[in-house]
Amino acid sequence: MEFSDEQKAGRDLLKPGLTETLDAIFENDGLLAAHVPGYEPRRGQLEMAKAVQCCLEGMVQESEEPGNNILVVEAETGIGKTLAYLIPAILSGRRIVISTATLNLQDQILEKEIPLVEKIAGREISALCIKGRSNYLCLYRWYQYRSNPQLSLVDNPHIDRIDEWLGATVSGDRAELDWLGEDSNFWRKISTHSDQCLGGGCPEFAHCFISGLRKKAGSVDLLIVNHHLFFSDLALRKGGYGEVLPRYEAVIFDEAHHIENVATTFFGRSFSQYQVFALLADIEKMAKDDLSPQACAEVDQMITGMKERVRVFASLFPVKSGRFYLKDLITDLTEKVWRDEVDLLIRGLEGLSDSISRYGEHGEYWRSLERRGRELVKNVRDVGLHFLENDYVHWYERRDRSVVLSATPVEVAKELNEYLYPLVSSCILTSATLSSGGNFSYLRARLGLGDEVECLQFHSPFDYEKRALLYVPDNSFPEPSAPDYGDVLCGQILDILRISEGRGLVLFTSFKGMERVASFLEDRFDYPVLVQGTASRQSLLTRFREETHSVLLAVASFWEGVDVVGESLSCVIIDKLPFEVPTDPVIEARIQHILEKQGKPFFEFQVPRAILALRQGMGRLMRSSTDRGVIAVMDVRLYKKGYGGLFLRSMPPAPVVRTVQELSDFFKLFD
Repeated sequence: MEFSDEQKAGRDLLKPGLTETLDAIFENDGLLAAHVPGYEPRRGQLEMAKAVQCCLEGMVQESEEPGNNILVVEAETGIGKTLAYLIPAILSGRRIVISTATLNLQDQILEKEIPLVEKIAGREISALCIKGRSNYLCLYRWYQYRSNPQLSLVDNPHIDRIDEWLGATVSGDRAELDWLGEDSNFWRKISTHSDQCLGGGCPEFAHCFISGLRKKAGSVDLLIVNHHLFFSDLALRKGGYGEVLPRYEAVIFDEAHHIENVATTFFGRSFSQYQVFALLADIEKMAKDDLSPQACAEVDQMITGMKERVRVFASLFPVKSGRFYLKDLITDLTEKVWRDEVDLLIRGLEGLSDSISRYGEHGEYWRSLERRGRELVKNVRDVGLHFLENDYVHWYERRDRSVVLSATPVEVAKELNEYLYPLVSSCILTSATLSSGGNFSYLRARLGLGDEVECLQFHSPFDYEKRALLYVPDNSFPEPSAPDYGDVLCGQILDILRISEGRGLVLFTSFKGMERVASFLEDRFDYPVLVQGTASRQSLLTRFREETHSVLLAVASFWEGVDVVGESLSCVIIDKLPFEVPTDPVIEARIQHILEKQGKPFFEFQVPRAILALRQGMGRLMRSSTDRGVIAVMDVRLYKKGYGGLFLRSMPPAPVVRTVQELSDFFKLFD
């Protein structure tokens, strides 16, 4: 990268080890103002940057208790938290991991924020983005796929494009392929997976994108990863199985409200019917490539027997879809029947692994297949037989084509205090939503943060009081449990969207609710209605941005990460308070655990989680200082239930109105 003389002048000011430069960077006529058109200094951003800097400085000071340097920062939309932690991280000159919840934020940091800091500093920043394995092409799998003689019979337009891309790419990252669909089955056939990796025995190891990334990672100061990769690495370290990431001195978690859920996944164990069938498919394919006809016949017989054993095991589980306690199933079957069936499955998997071991001489891939088989044995034994008292909840999930067994820790605070906080000199957690009801008690409890941990809160600089309204129906509106709630909700959503002339994002707590409103609007609404599931997330968001008066109906992931600036998003409607289903085994176990400690799970756990989810959904409206619009929460429990006040205290400081006419008057002011 070439730097101008003005940029080069920033080198002495923004170099590792110099700690008195933040004012000069963030002030009105500072370095950021010189490089960002329309830059407006935000006091919260500067204060956050100084707090991050102090936390990171603490990691070079001698301490008898390492790991005590923990900082929590809630920085609402508009603060500019990414630069507020990124610049002090670079100034520190230390090796730091930045972990995000989404790939989009990883790409934003690498492609937008770091180039900006490089311009300010007049020098290149030593940084690298590492994503999960499935984001990278596996050269070994690609060449296997490419050489398949059957491909000549199939019209696959992707092949030549991948060949052309491989001649230019350095990273092998699928993000460079903007023409490839998000749910591409083709990519799954050629991407890399940990349970199929041949490691140093791979014939393409010297050119492997993953191994190349790991080599680079050891020499950079700033590693940008996602939470799944970070906790995957932490789980490996915990189990003594090695590591994915090189050693680091500090970690900064952005979108830190996801930490508990992600950590829960990687500190737990699971086994699925799909995993076995995937292993059997790979064995079958390799047998055809490597073994004699007689050996292939033996392998086919073994595979047939194993498939039948898995099907018999899966038939033990009721056909009803959902997540359920494993202990209830065992009670219905009797413990003896359950243990006998698990033992049969284990013996089958052990026999499969033993048989595979005979073919190890054919190459490393056969040895990796054996390791996968042994891992499945360990997982089914841990989940199905080794019950860990109150530390884990054992449950199963029945899906359309598979059964999944899981053992999930009831709390991750213990693991975080044992395997994360003491092993880094500084740990910073930040997000736009970390507090509930104006305090951080929920976060402290769930993540094992003591009272000594500093928690800072910076409110959004956006003018909610003048540019936004918060609408809650009057008390005649039915509660969500009322029989007529669905009909009345549909009618009022239609009224609001007509007032806003589309331009609305409608968020639901269930697919059933979304589908009901979508069906209701179909013949009654004049503007385009986009519905989650009818197209990819990205294509839906692109249409929503470009078709100004369209409406987007969505659930789940659309409550976060939707960043639509301008008129296209002038109204956010939320169907009801997003309480989780209390009968989910993990949620229920955590509720019970709090009760056993004489706590109040509704107020200590369920309400705070719902508040955080609601705040994320409401945060979709104001994405810039020029945005304006309405947030409508269609749930009168905000005013009719005692806990409603906790939600109201967590909402943006917009005026509250309770009639549709007031919404109409508001839009007339701007239109």
